Amino acid sequence: MTGKWSMYIMYLLSDGSVRFNELQRRMPEEMTYTTLFRQLMTLKEEGLIARKEYRQIPLKVEYRLGEIGEKFKDVLEVRGNEYIQYLQDKK
Repeated sequence: MTGKWSMYIMYLLSDGSVRFNELQRRMPEEMTYTTLFRQLMTLKEEGLIARKEYRQIPLKVEYRLGEIGEKFKDVLEVRGNEYIQYLQDKK
């Protein structure tokens, strides 16, 4: 798992599928569109998250924990809030 935001993103996805724009709204203000997109693609390549694209206009894309990411769910639930608080305190 690489990137400052990996655990944060996975924590947000631990409750179920989330669309890209909703993820972006729930991320800290310093998270840019490009950074979020790149981080999601990296997590997808690593098998930690899954991406589902719906063929419609406008395009609808949802992200969820992948098979490997699901194995981290217990850790994310226990430690996710601590990590988010840590990031907020660093500001």
